[in-house]
Amino acid sequence: MKSLLFAAILLAAAPLALASASNCPAQFFSGRAPDVHNPKLARDTKPLCFDAFAVLYSGVSLTPLWSAEHITRQRVQQAREMVRTDTFHEEPQLQNMPHPELADYARSGFDRGHMSPNGDMPDKDAQFQSFSLANMIPQSPENNRGLWAGLEASVRDMAVRDGEVYVVTGPLFEGSAIKRLNNRVLVPTYLYKAVYNPSKQQAAAYVTPNAPGDDYQVVSIAELEKRIGINPFPTLPEAARQQAMRLPPPKPASSGPRATHSRATRESSSDNAIWRWLEHEFYRMLKQLVRSL
Repeated sequence: MKSLLFAAILLAAAPLALASASNCPAQFFSGRAPDVHNPKLARDTKPLCFDAFAVLYSGVSLTPLWSAEHITRQRVQQAREMVRTDTFHEEPQLQNMPHPELADYARSGFDRGHMSPNGDMPDKDAQFQSFSLANMIPQSPENNRGLWAGLEASVRDMAVRDGEVYVVTGPLFEGSAIKRLNNRVLVPTYLYKAVYNPSKQQAAAYVTPNAPGDDYQVVSIAELEKRIGINPFPTLPEAARQQAMRLPPPKPASSGPRATHSRATRESSSDNAIWRWLEHEFYRMLKQLVRSL
């Protein structure tokens, strides 16, 4: 049976292997990735390109420094048809540098918090990739499942209403007493989500403590850049950098099928997680092999 499955995977992978690689510049406003000005942040980093988002991973914090997406109306509509399948996994592209492991988060009291959220992913491949630990930070469960989920939903609604938005999301590590999970993964003190709306030619960012509660700020991109040492939208006009647009408040928690995913469904889907991971890695290696020929 497994040999038949392997043969089926091989046949299915052939056309995929000939396809071009993900066009990561498409995730960035004007095709340009965020600029990291802080030399401490720039050390030991690796850019990663996924199907529906891009990440700058840090081998110092063992988290992303930013995760970027181009969210369109069509993409959100496709994502809303998806059923969540939890497939948290370690990132194979980080094997040769320090990287987070599933054990780092076990019984830590923190969620594995998506930076580019599962709810933005338009298909199963993109959804699987979003569960890479390269896209995760240690996040307060109350923040992750409450305020932060509401902010993510509001950004999706903006994309549906206005056609598209560019989003850059990441952690802030402020203060001298930063915690680590398992003495390895840095725990952010704050989170940010920068948004550029092309239809309005305006931008702003949410900033929220990585803690329980409903506190958040809306700041200009210039103010965010000064605080985090990263310019999320390097080609943004100066007027849009300096003036924060009005961002919508967090949307109340959804009661839809993605939010009411039951324990039984999660357990059932996790039974197939290993096979999905093997299949995904097989596709990825074939693509790399073909590109190297």
